[in-house]
Amino acid sequence: METSHLFHGLADLVLVLHCAIAVFVVAGLPAIVVGNGLHWRWVNTCLFRYAHLAAISIVALQSFLGRYCALTELESWLRLQAGELPYEQSFIGHWLQHILYYQAPMWVFTLVYTVFGLLVLWAWLRFPPVRRHRDQKGKR
Repeated sequence: METSHLFHGLADLVLVLHCAIAVFVVAGLPAIVVGNGLHWRWVNTCLFRYAHLAAISIVALQSFLGRYCALTELESWLRLQAGELPYEQSFIGHWLQHILYYQAPMWVFTLVYTVFGLLVLWAWLRFPPVRRHRDQKGKR
């Protein structure tokens, strides 16, 4: 396999991972609110809630620090190593990129991430995560 193909494939993989994380962060909040209304227990598990809170906290912190996401920087570097301009990729990569990346001043992202982070905090307080207790047989 040619090295440029390897870097291209890795860049696409990072892009897919990045999109999956973005979907998790964005869809996680309505899942928590709606899931509590529908009595879905999984939306209040500690693993889900801590992962969701950590993800939006990292996004908001990077924004406050004026930093790009590490995944964005990694993808760009991989594309450069493949001999491409950053964000030139396959059909799937092209469309995933248009969904994930858009142009706006940095303050807009900071505001959106902060408001979203505050909504996640509200959901955390309104619907706190629940730690499962083991019964006498050690089952969950």
